[in-house]
Formats: sequence, C-alpha cells, structure tokens
Amino acid sequence: MAHGLHSLDPAVLDRLASLELVARSVVDGFMSGGHRSGRLGSSVEFAQHRPYVIGDELRRVDWRVYARNDRLVVKQFVEETDFACHLLVDRSESMQYGSEAWTKFDYARWCAASLAHLVLQQGDTAGLVLFDEASHDKVPPKHGLGQRGAIFDALERATCGGGTRIGSVLEWIAPKLRHKGKGVVCLFSDFYDDPAAIGSGLRRLAAGAHDLVLFQVRDKQERDFAFDGLLRLDGLEGAGKVKVDPRALREAYLAEVAAHDEALAREARALGAEVVQLSTDRGVEVVLSAWLSARTARIRRGGGGR
Repeated sequence: MAHGLHSLDPAVLDRLASLELVARSVVDGFMSGGHRSGRLGSSVEFAQHRPYVIGDELRRVDWRVYARNDRLVVKQFVEETDFACHLLVDRSESMQYGSEAWTKFDYARWCAASLAHLVLQQGDTAGLVLFDEASHDKVPPKHGLGQRGAIFDALERATCGGGTRIGSVLEWIAPKLRHKGKGVVCLFSDFYDDPAAIGSGLRRLAAGAHDLVLFQVRDKQERDFAFDGLLRLDGLEGAGKVKVDPRALREAYLAEVAAHDEALAREARALGAEVVQLSTDRGVEVVLSAWLSARTARIRRGGGGR
C-alpha cells in the first residue's frame, strides 16, 4: 500500500480501500509532484471574517483576532465566499464498461472524489449529483469536513444502470444549481448522447453564470477499437447482442466517434466550456493536475475559468 500511494496509476487506485484514500492519494500525489493545486476560483483577495465552526481548518483561524478579542474567527477570501463546485457524475449503463479491472464509472468517481477533497480542503463549497436518464442521489452544496464524507458515501454507494438522457437531465438540474456568486460545474460522462441535446442542457447551465467543464471519460478500447478476432458486442442500455469482425468496423467506428466528439466540442466552444479528455488508463493525478495547472494559468492571464 505504501508503494501504491506514490504510484497512483489506475490499477493502484482500484486496489485502494475507499474513495477517501483515493482522493487523498491523488491530491497528495500531484501536489508532491511539484504541481500547485491552484484554487478553482478566480482570486485570493481577503474579504471578511466569519465565526469559527467545528470542522474548519485551524490554519484558517485568525489568531490575532483571538488574541485581541478572545473570539475564534476564520479568514474568508473573495473566492471562498462566492465559489461552489458542482460535481455531476453520469451513472448510466454505458459508464459500466471497462477493459481493465475498473470501469469508466470507477474512474469518474475517483476524479470527482479527488476534486471534492481538494475543493473542500480549500474551504470552498462542493455538491454532487449522480444521474442516468434522471437525477438520482444528490448531495446539496455545502462546505466542511462532514460534506466530504457525504459526497464520498454517495459515490461509493452508487451503481450503474438506466439509459442516457444527458441533455434533459441538465435542463432539469440547471435551475436547482443556485449558489450565491460564481460556480463551476464539472460534468463527468462518456457523453454518449445527442450532442445537440447535450448542448441545449449546457446552455441552461451557462445561463446560470456557471463555468462548465466537461470531463469526457473513455476506455482505451473505446478510443482505439484495437480488437482482434471476432468480437461479441453486448449492447448497453437495451441494445442487444451481436458478433462482429472489429477490423471491418474499425474505420467506420472511429469516424463516427470523431464526428460525435467534434459536434460535442462545437457545442462546448459556443458556450466557452472546457472539454477535458480522460482515458481510464492514465493516472488520475496526472490528468487532474494538468487541467488545474492550465486553468490556473488562464485565470492568471485574466481569461477566467473557461
């Protein structure tokens, strides 16, 4: 286990006992690797004090105020008072696919748990929605150590099932993601749905002044379609079973996937949303630290979160 905490490849994460261990390992991994985690918000300007509550980190206590007034207060910064991270994780049946010992859904929840851990550790607010063709478990946005446990519990309990209707789910969720000030919506899915319908849902989210980040989770076999010999395809979400020669299908399959992904990218670009490609054979700490580094660089250049 000790070696695994430094390896941080997907096979190692699959062997870890809980999402809390995964999240801590990933966050510690990319921070010890020389990457600054960077806040997801846009500034670190001091805003105000608020009363200390159980669960707040002691390092945030303003001890000078305590020495003068015998009163425990916590420093808040502009982004801490205004910022919330909404984690939306697709748990539809297609997310159950995996050519390794873990699935796309496993990988998505490792990433979501890691971001929740980071956001809450920084004193910001995080919430979670798990969905397929409808919304399922929801953890309303809050901050504090108790919120981390609630998000991790919901992710660990979740199983895959149901069809995919990302667009309609996003339209339903959008008016419910109300939070004072700025927020970011991190959506984890394989996005196997009509790009136009997804775009319609994304527009509803963007209307709420949220930054949008689409984490597109794919298995390496879906990406490369490098199968040999006859292949039995078990159609997900009620599509049935069929035997095919993958070599005859590969060119058409890759062209179809490329067209779908380009259509999704166009919808995202029109809204200033990010699309982040996640391949389940890559280390979680590698992809998340690369994204956070790029996002932080854009913020420092004045480009905001998008």
